[in-house]
Amino acid sequence: MPIPFPPRRLALALAMLTLAAHSQAQTAADAAPADNTLGAISVVGDWLDNPNEEKVLEHGGARTIIERSSFQDTGATNVRDVLRRVPGVQVQESNGTGGSDVSLNVGVRGLTSRLSPRSTILMDGIPLAVAPYGQPQLSMAPVSLGNLSAVDVVRGAGSVRYGPQNVGGIINFVTRAIPRDFTADATVETDMYSHGGVKTSPSAFIGGTNERGLGGALLYSGTHGNGFRESNDRVDIDDVMLKGTYRIGVDDSVSAALHHYEGRAGMPGGLTTRQYSEDPFQSTRPYDSFTGRRTDASFRYNHDDGINKFELLTYYTDSFRGSSIETEGTGANAGKRRLTFNPRNYHTFAIEPRYSRLFRGADVTQEISVGYRYLKEASDERASRTAFYVPDGGFDPLDAPNPQYQYRTGGTTAHAVYIDDTINVGNWTITPGLRYEFIDSFLNDKSNPAARTHTSIKSEEPLPSLSVVYHVSEQWSVFANAGQSFGPLQYFQIASTTNGLHPEKATTYEVGTHFNGGGWKGELTLFNIDFDDELQLRGGTNGGSDAWTNLGATRHRGLETGLSYDLGELSAALSGLSLYGTYTYTQATYKAGVFEGRDLPFYSRNVASLGARYTRNQWTFNVDTFLQSKQRSPGAPDPGARYQTEESANGAYGDIPGYGTVHVRAAYDFGKQMHNLNIALGVKNLFDKRYFTRSTDNNAGKYVGMPRTVYLQASLAY
Repeated sequence: MPIPFPPRRLALALAMLTLAAHSQAQTAADAAPADNTLGAISVVGDWLDNPNEEKVLEHGGARTIIERSSFQDTGATNVRDVLRRVPGVQVQESNGTGGSDVSLNVGVRGLTSRLSPRSTILMDGIPLAVAPYGQPQLSMAPVSLGNLSAVDVVRGAGSVRYGPQNVGGIINFVTRAIPRDFTADATVETDMYSHGGVKTSPSAFIGGTNERGLGGALLYSGTHGNGFRESNDRVDIDDVMLKGTYRIGVDDSVSAALHHYEGRAGMPGGLTTRQYSEDPFQSTRPYDSFTGRRTDASFRYNHDDGINKFELLTYYTDSFRGSSIETEGTGANAGKRRLTFNPRNYHTFAIEPRYSRLFRGADVTQEISVGYRYLKEASDERASRTAFYVPDGGFDPLDAPNPQYQYRTGGTTAHAVYIDDTINVGNWTITPGLRYEFIDSFLNDKSNPAARTHTSIKSEEPLPSLSVVYHVSEQWSVFANAGQSFGPLQYFQIASTTNGLHPEKATTYEVGTHFNGGGWKGELTLFNIDFDDELQLRGGTNGGSDAWTNLGATRHRGLETGLSYDLGELSAALSGLSLYGTYTYTQATYKAGVFEGRDLPFYSRNVASLGARYTRNQWTFNVDTFLQSKQRSPGAPDPGARYQTEESANGAYGDIPGYGTVHVRAAYDFGKQMHNLNIALGVKNLFDKRYFTRSTDNNAGKYVGMPRTVYLQASLAY
C-alpha cells in the first residue's frame, strides 16, 4: 500500500494542518472567557508517563498494558514471560548468542526477534540498548521483572515521539513508583525444573514520601541458580535502583534515579540433530558465557499547571558486555575449536526537553507538543581468540593466549525533533505529527594498524504520521493511523555500506478498536507494514562476525485481538471468576528475491493464549495456556538458494513445529494480620510438552524449551 504522496510533501501537509487547527482553537479561545478548569481534558505531555487503561482508550494505535498483578498470577520470572501475553509480540526462547537470561529476544509483527533490534525498548523512558543508534540489539537487557510495576507496549502511532528503532513500536518497562506512604515488601520465587537445576528470583522494595514532598525508594531484583540444561546453564543477575523525588511546589517537581545492573550467565549452546535426539538437555559447550554490566543515572524536571507542561530528561549510561564463544574449525581444522572473546564498552549521554500546551476553544481543544533529543554515543569493540584445539583433550582455553584480531571504535551524534498536535473536535481526536532525525555516525576499524579505515555516514529522515480516534463512548474508541518508521545504520552496517546497505524505512497502517467497560476489556487491530528493503542480522558462523544482509522488500500484515471478561458482572454466583484470551495472525513474507512469497524466518503465523482466574475468600486459582504455530528457519535468501524446510544435520535449519503449554497456580493470602503474607504453588508446562527452537549463528543448533517446572512464590508487605 504505497503512500499517496512523497514524505516531504506529507510532512508539509501535516505541519499546515497543525497550524490551521491551532489558529482555529486560538481564535475560539480568544473569544471565550478565561477558564483554567478544563473539565475532562488536561495536558498530557509524555504519552508513556503513568500508563493506565484511560490512556489506552485515548491512544490512536494498538497499545497494551500488563500490570504487576498479572506478573504474579502467571508465575512470570522474567520479562519474556510477560511479553508473551501481548498480542502481536513474539518472544523467542533463549538461543544462540542470545542464549541466556541476560539477553532479550522479542519480535513484533513478524519482525526479527533475535536480540530485539526492531523496537525502541525503554525503561522509564530511557533506552535499554547499550547504544540506541549504533548497537540497538539487547544481547544485554538490563531489566529485571521484580522492579517493575507495568509493561507498556505501544505497537502503533508512537514513531513521532520515540525512536530511532521504532518499526516494531515502543516497549516501555515501568519501574515501581515512589509511594506516598511508607511501603516495604519482599518477594521470592523458586523454579524447580524436572531437568537441570533450581533457579531463585528474589526482589525487595522500600520507599515513601514525607509531608514536605521529599520521597525515595530502593528497589532490588535478582536471579540466581541453574536452568534446565544439564551443564553451563548458571545465571547470576543483580539489579538495583535508587530513586528520589522532591516536589518544589504545586506545579513543579524534580526526580533522579541511579541504576546498576550486573549479570553473568552460561550459554549451554545448540545441539546437532543427533545430539538432540540422544539428550535434548545436554550441553556440549562448557566455555560459552555472557557477562554484562550497566550503570546509568537520570534526572528529570517537571512543570505541570494543567495547561502548560514542560519536561526535561537527561541521562548517562555506561555499559559493558562481553562474551566467550567456542567456534568450530573448518578445512584443516575440522573437528577442532577455538575460543573467541568479545569485550565491548559503550557510553551514551542524552538530553530531552519537551513542551506541551493545551488550547481550549468553544468547539475545539488541542494539545500541541514539541520535543527535541540530543544524543551522543561512543563504542569500543574488540575481539580476540585462542589457537585451535581439540575439544575434551585436556586443553583449557581460558588459560591460553588470545591475541586480539579485531578492534573498532565508533560514535554517533544524533538530533531528533518532533511536533504533534492532538486536536479534539466533538467525539473525534486527530493527531498529525512529524519527527525529523539528523544522524551523524562513524566507525574506525583499527584491526590492522597498517591499514586503518574510517567510514562515516549521515542521515536526515522526516517521519510523518497521522492518527484519528473516534470516541464511540467513554468506554469504546475506534482508531486508524498511518506513519513512517526508520531504522538507521548500525556500526556493523556502516562497515558494510559498500555492500549496498542503506538505512531502513517502513510504512505502517493500522485500523482498530479499544473497549473497556461493563466487565469487558478488549482490543482488535488490523495492521500492515511495508518495507522497501529490510535488513537482517545474519549470525556469524565458523567464527565469523555477525553480518547484515538485504532481505529485499518484505510485507508484514495481520490481525491482533485481546479480550477479557469478569463473569461477576453476569451473575453474583460467578463473582471472582474472570477469563481472558488473545489471538494474533501474522503474515510476514518476502516480496522479492529467490524466497518471494515465502515466510520470513523465526515467527509464527498463529499465536494464542487463553486463561482463567478465580478468587474466593483468600484463595486465588489460575490456569493459563499458550499456543503458537510452526516457524521457519530456511537459510539465507542468497541467489540460487533453496528454501529449506527439512531439518539440517547441524540442527540450525528446517521447520520448527508449533506447540502448546499449560500453566496452573494456586495462591493463599494470609491477610494483614500476617503482614500480607501470600504463598503460591504452581506448575509451568504441566503436561511436560517437549518443544524447541533453532539458532543459525556461532552457537547454532537446536535448543530445547522449558520442561515441566514446579514453582513456589512467597511475598510479604508492610
